[in-house]
Amino acid sequence: WSSVELKSISKDYIKLLQEIRIYFKNSKNSIHKARNEIKIIDFKDKNLVVKAFKIPNLFNKIVYTFFRDTKAKKSYYNSLKISDFVPRAIGYIEFKKFGLLYDSYFVSEKFDYTFSIREVLLDEKFDNRETIFAEFSKFTFALHKKGILHKDYSPGNILIKKEDNSYIFKIVDINRMVFKELDMDERLKNFSQLWANDSDLKIIIDAYLEFMTEDREFCLQKAIHFSKKHKNIKNFKKRLKGRKVVD
Repeated sequence: WSSVELKSISKDYIKLLQEIRIYFKNSKNSIHKARNEIKIIDFKDKNLVVKAFKIPNLFNKIVYTFFRDTKAKKSYYNSLKISDFVPRAIGYIEFKKFGLLYDSYFVSEKFDYTFSIREVLLDEKFDNRETIFAEFSKFTFALHKKGILHKDYSPGNILIKKEDNSYIFKIVDINRMVFKELDMDERLKNFSQLWANDSDLKIIIDAYLEFMTEDREFCLQKAIHFSKKHKNIKNFKKRLKGRKVVD
């Protein structure tokens, strides 16, 4: 291996990062496996989440080596930038082979969530559903107010922990983020990735607009328009690939 780049919040985790391949291989607790794989490992009596990013093709190896930060690096620094909204970052490491990026890992503390917003959206009889939607709207408004736009604000990336009579929200998969002052269209488009039905979206948008002075009916219709447009685009791509279309 020609070189290694790593960064951590503490020297206590340097050894972990240097040996992350071993820890990752030995862990049998895989919680997600698609393009990337996520596993839970135990280190010094702490449960940590390790995300191993897919080894890029040759073109992307060149891009991520010379022109663009890796997903692991962006995940780490984005986490530090928005620490109140995400599980605590631990560090990241990149391995290079023949001078080009090969594999990379991002490590964070495990957030013991109770459910994601996906379960709430899919189950019309979910306990305290409207309260959760209202709290979710409040959380999203706090993100937007700080100029934080999660580019993959999908249901599986919004985690919720029930604690007594309150709900704690955290977002994950944050390598694709935009930091800027958001206009109303950008705010409303962000909700389209939830894949919510119109009635649920109305509850969410109504609660969101409690913190603003915008025209409610106009914003609601815009949000529904953005949501339907997002679904149409996604379903069109699914049809091209011969996959099942979801309403």
